[in-house]
Amino acid sequence: MSGSLNITAATVEPGLLVLPWNLPLDMWPDDTITALPKGISRHIVRFAQLDGYVIAIKETTDELAQSEYEMLRNLQKIDVPCVEPVAVVQGRKDEQGNPLAAALVTRHLKFSMPFRALYSTTLRPETTQRLVDSLALLLVRLHNVGFFWGDVSLSNTLFRRDAGSFAAYLVDAETGRLYDNLTPGQREHDLEIARVNIAGELMDIQAGGKLDASIDPVATSESIMASYDTLWHELNDPELLKQSELWRINKRVQRLNELGFDIEELSIKTDEDGTHVKIQPKVVDSGHHARRLLRLTGLDTEENQARRLLNDLDAYAATVSLLNLDEEVVAHLWLTRVFEPVIRAVPENLDSKLEPAEVFHQVLEHRWFMSQKQGRDVPLNEAVRDYIDNVLQYRRDEEVVINPPTGAFTASIGIHTDSIGFGTEDGPPPPRGADEPEVDWRDLV
Repeated sequence: MSGSLNITAATVEPGLLVLPWNLPLDMWPDDTITALPKGISRHIVRFAQLDGYVIAIKETTDELAQSEYEMLRNLQKIDVPCVEPVAVVQGRKDEQGNPLAAALVTRHLKFSMPFRALYSTTLRPETTQRLVDSLALLLVRLHNVGFFWGDVSLSNTLFRRDAGSFAAYLVDAETGRLYDNLTPGQREHDLEIARVNIAGELMDIQAGGKLDASIDPVATSESIMASYDTLWHELNDPELLKQSELWRINKRVQRLNELGFDIEELSIKTDEDGTHVKIQPKVVDSGHHARRLLRLTGLDTEENQARRLLNDLDAYAATVSLLNLDEEVVAHLWLTRVFEPVIRAVPENLDSKLEPAEVFHQVLEHRWFMSQKQGRDVPLNEAVRDYIDNVLQYRRDEEVVINPPTGAFTASIGIHTDSIGFGTEDGPPPPRGADEPEVDWRDLV
């Protein structure tokens, strides 16, 4: 290694020192880098193994590497969904002493996928809309804490499965700025960037023949406006109530909880004659269901996964007549008698296919469709075996997608469609109806 390195790291990472920083990133040897799907980037990006996990390395300027590293650290402190910064590497030189670009090192988000790895032959309308909706939710969360992104796009986002939906994570904060509050003009500017970029990305896929013919790229990109506005106004608009309608305060809180938000502070003001009350959420934090599930069970999941698991927990309590017990006791029984047996049933060689919460969600979906098809209430343990044998083993690994195990990732990879009982991986489950079989947990108790 030629010259001296300057490494700024959030934690002690001795493994960083043995990487070939004296080589340009695009010349790193195959036995060093790991092949993972990545989005389009204006910079050279490579992946590598570091002490048991995968890191993403991006070459950029000293100033941009340092500012993005600090921005990601600040976003993590306020619980914004984003990649984890690991280090900034500066002072790189080649064997002849010529300076090389600085590098930003981030931790690869397990079970996440870039936009272009979420389809194989055709990007379906349902998947496209769910991606746009998850990006709108991420943008609302960012704007709510005063973050102006400046480069909103599907390609600058990582997506994790979230019980039939997607959870979006910011992956590129290079153009971002953090303020106390954003002006309406700054928010509208970010939305306009999102609208233009999403339309361009979808048109690019359309030109490659991989966009469903029914999808209008421009109309789809403009739908982010509607999704964003609905969420933003629900979170931030004041509401004027009559004294006789104070019950609507709880309704407002309940609506926000259903959207996955907690209200930590509520501003309530009465008018001069006391006949009307004005309420407005002041401090709103996302992850309502995820926090409740974590508190009860210790399971750290995405928001929709948490909602699904909590519904299952409530069904278990009702079916096994445990409603008179403390919530914490019921949660422990459900965790040890229902959730953990399902996850333990997955063979070790398949446990990197999906994260545990998503496996459990898909098992429940699979069981429901088996019951519908066979006209009987399929026991959960039978559904688990059938799901593993006929669905899970044919999925690609989503913990890390490596093909081949090492080597520069330069070509697109084929993503297999996978059935969980209702079609391809992009297909949404049908709406629940009264004919949905109730869960009988006695087959696991």
